[in-house]
Amino acid sequence: MRIRPDRVAALTWLGLALAVGGQFAALLYAPEEATMGNAQRIFYVHVPAAWVAFLAFAVVFAASLGYLFTRRRRYDLAAWASTEVGVVFTTLAILSGSVWGRYAWGTWWSWDPRLTTTFMLWLIYVVALMVRAYGGAGGQASRFAAVLGVIGFLDIPLIHLSVVWWRSLHPLPVVVRPEGFGSGLHPAMLQALLVNVAAFTVLYVALFSVRRRQMATADVLAELKDDELRLAAPRWAAGGQEVPS
Repeated sequence: MRIRPDRVAALTWLGLALAVGGQFAALLYAPEEATMGNAQRIFYVHVPAAWVAFLAFAVVFAASLGYLFTRRRRYDLAAWASTEVGVVFTTLAILSGSVWGRYAWGTWWSWDPRLTTTFMLWLIYVVALMVRAYGGAGGQASRFAAVLGVIGFLDIPLIHLSVVWWRSLHPLPVVVRPEGFGSGLHPAMLQALLVNVAAFTVLYVALFSVRRRQMATADVLAELKDDELRLAAPRWAAGGQEVPS
């Protein structure tokens, strides 16, 4: 996915405008939830952040497979950029969920199955970023990060089904349900949620594009620096005399 810089700027402004509209809808348009009151409005940040994190890791999954099969750098950069953005959105989902949990459950954190599997997802991709940061140059770190990118994505179905398989503190899904999409929400709540999902998705695309372009530019600069150092290095003739560059 390559987007021209001017279009990235337009996407960023569009995402911010949608986010403002989405939060306006969440605070003033969507009705107050009967059980949790206004604390439920965290839902309009928490759920879009989680969904976009899943989207980001789906991109990591596809790009990682592409890299493992082809060893093409463009797939590696796509996986890397999407991992970074996905970790940011997962962190936002965990933090907003923690604030909601403090109000609803009286605790900032519980080792509930969905929270635990979400934390595992976050941890896997943080480890992938650490591998890239400290794994050294060369393809080994990229291959290991790609394997983690594939394994981590397998956790996402487990996160979704965890509240169905193991009934615990976390509420059941109210949007993606066997009874129909959004059937667990008031129509105004669903509309406010979808605007926020659109905002977060557009912002993800913009952030991903920026980071991927930065990484590709860094690759080009590194190659130029290597070429410059290679040309500047002294060369020696067979008789032991230095050959001018």
